[in-house]
Amino acid sequence: MTEWMLAQVADWGALALAIVTFLSCLAIPVPSSMMMLTAGAFAASGDLALIPAAAAALAGAVLGDQAGYQLGRLGFQQAEGWLLRSRSRAAVLERARSSVQKGGGVAVFLSRWMFSVLGPYVNLLAGGAGMTWITFTVMGVLGEMVWVVAYIGLGYLAGGQIGQASEILGNALGLLASLALTLGLGWLLWKRTHRHPAP
Repeated sequence: MTEWMLAQVADWGALALAIVTFLSCLAIPVPSSMMMLTAGAFAASGDLALIPAAAAALAGAVLGDQAGYQLGRLGFQQAEGWLLRSRSRAAVLERARSSVQKGGGVAVFLSRWMFSVLGPYVNLLAGGAGMTWITFTVMGVLGEMVWVVAYIGLGYLAGGQIGQASEILGNALGLLASLALTLGLGWLLWKRTHRHPAP
């Protein structure tokens, strides 16, 4: 299946990238990152135009994010009446909404490329928890730009060495994720220490 999908990059070019990035943002298991690497390699060899390929991948990803966000919003509206029947659930709901609106933009940005496996679920949660559409869209577009540029750009630079490029990028993203987790935990520890200073 993966080999067949990679072949579609050669046959359908930018359209294939738009479709596959759209589907990946709805949690459908397609090899979107590998297809972008392949597209970059085709662009380097002159078999595919680089800018239209990157634009199509970005457009598909942004549309997929928007679809997930709207699905989350619609699903939440269906459940909201039940949630608000309980005073305690209503309070938790309000806290969750406030939390997402204040700090959720960073989660949206990072889940586009660093923690991309979480992206489709973050889309649903952002819509359901009431993140403003403009915040979601701006952070989503910025994150998707990083994702598309990283994969298509590396494929372009690697040329025929797609396997090695994929491994290098996977290791780099793993390192960045570990670093982000370490910094996040350090920040939480610092915040907790300063909230409750030692006597």
